[in-house]
Amino acid sequence: MTKHFTESNFQTDVIEASKERPVLVDFFADWCGPCQMQAPVIDELSSEIGDKAFVGKLDTESSPNISMRYGVMSIPTLIIFRNGKEVDRASGVQSKEILTKVLELHK
Repeated sequence: MTKHFTESNFQTDVIEASKERPVLVDFFADWCGPCQMQAPVIDELSSEIGDKAFVGKLDTESSPNISMRYGVMSIPTLIIFRNGKEVDRASGVQSKEILTKVLELHK
C-alpha cells in the first residue's frame, strides 16, 4: 500500500525511516495531469517492492513547507531519501522499471 506523507509524519516516515532503507517520495498535486499518470506507477511499485524500500506520496498543496524545503519547482518530482538525506531526484513521469533500478542503487 502506498504511504501518504504529510508535514506531520515526514520526519518520522521519511527522514528517520530512510536510515533503514531508501524512501521514494512522489511530490504531486491532484490537479496535475502528469501526476495522475504517475500515480498508478507509484501504487504498483509500492505493492511490488516489498520491504526493499518505502514508497509514498506527498501532496504539495497540503504540505507546501516540505515542497519548498526540498526545492520542488515542478510536479511530479520524485525524490529518494537514504540515511536522512536526498540521494536522487527525477522530475516528470518515470517508468516503474527506472524507479526500481534507482531504488536498487540506494539500498
